Amino acid sequence: MAVIGSGLVWLLAATAVGAFAPPSARRAARSSARSESSSSTLLRMAEEEPSAKDPVKVGVIGCGRIGIVHLGAINKAPGVVPVVVSNPTVSKAEDAAKTFGVPKFTSDAMDVITDPDVDAVWICSPSQYHADQIKACAANGKHVFCEKPIATDLAETVEAINACNEAGVKLMIGLQRRFDPNFLRVKRAIEENEVGETIIIKTCSRDPSPPPYEYVKGGGGIFNDMAVHDLDMTRFLAGDDPVEILAVGSCHIDKSIEDLPGSEAFDTATCIVRYPGGVNAMVDVCRQSSYGYDQRAEVLGTSGMIATDNVYPNTAKIYKNDFTGNADMPFDFFLSRYFEAYVTETEAFCKSLVEDSPVPCTGIDGLIALIMSLAADKSAAEGRWVKFSEVIEQVYCSSPTECSLLVDSDVFPDGFKPSKSIKELDNLVVPDVDQQKKGGTFMDKFKEMVFS
Repeated sequence: MAVIGSGLVWLLAATAVGAFAPPSARRAARSSARSESSSSTLLRMAEEEPSAKDPVKVGVIGCGRIGIVHLGAINKAPGVVPVVVSNPTVSKAEDAAKTFGVPKFTSDAMDVITDPDVDAVWICSPSQYHADQIKACAANGKHVFCEKPIATDLAETVEAINACNEAGVKLMIGLQRRFDPNFLRVKRAIEENEVGETIIIKTCSRDPSPPPYEYVKGGGGIFNDMAVHDLDMTRFLAGDDPVEILAVGSCHIDKSIEDLPGSEAFDTATCIVRYPGGVNAMVDVCRQSSYGYDQRAEVLGTSGMIATDNVYPNTAKIYKNDFTGNADMPFDFFLSRYFEAYVTETEAFCKSLVEDSPVPCTGIDGLIALIMSLAADKSAAEGRWVKFSEVIEQVYCSSPTECSLLVDSDVFPDGFKPSKSIKELDNLVVPDVDQQKKGGTFMDKFKEMVFS
């Protein structure tokens, strides 16, 4: 109103001058009125148009190999800007800040989580810190991207997811193979019915060389630290939740690990996963491949088959009388093999933050991947088929963020409603921030799910 009023005052003044002044004065007054009226209109338009959206400000915890990949992708994503990085060895954080033009660096992850300028946090720290850092982010109202796993303990995983959902912040889990263009092409073939109805899914993961003993010890076993990616990929390609699993393991490469407990003593493993409708998935993993990093997938359908090949540094081939094939070996390091996938998943979360859209890989996806790996471990230990419900129903939550495992117990506390299948996980996990937008308060839904 003030702007419009100002314009009217100047127009009235120009009319008054025009009635009583000589022609030269009238022309000058009209020119002045037009100029002021134009300025007034521009000012009014500026006030009415929304201002440009502020960029989403993010912090990165962990400046190791994975953290640097994500930081580089964040630096290029539109609408997102990194403002602080951390690493226990502060010199690494300082180097990363200088390389990517980040204004602040620190040795303390909590400095990132509590920074008032930060809207979202990338957690690229060692696995044992993930759950506590996710919960801290939720408590401080920060959206979260976390490399898998959320936690190695199932109850703590549920707590971390619920902490984010209760706080109304987004949580995306880094299962980067879902963003690999090769696997995405297989997924598209299934969705577009290019090979008919799915019959069999196969994946393999074979590392160029085994990790050191210290890495394997305490790592949770081959199903948790290696096969989990393939198990998740079978679910991604099947487009459905699995029913049961049969797994076996053995040691062929590094005999020094045979003294470790459970599946930590395996360097080779095979799984069969049953999905609804009679679809079976087969997974094989091995910690050593003499010919490079072997990462492939295959889907047999009723009218065809689609399969991926390994990824090579180039397409050059050698043709000789005693050899025909690729001039070089496949990529022999996971960051080289999946670099594009890591970048794409980072860009996807950035887009979700900027557009306030659902994340493409949720906390539930991370939880189910862990459930699958734990069930595989149980199957290998007990030598039998294991239903995924056997793992899920052991989790008891007295509140969304207070959960525990009821190991080998048939007695459940009063009010506990156990989940009997993956499709009933909403008995444990409350709706995420995007699901909450569809209606209903957090506590109403939690009370209904757990105590009804």
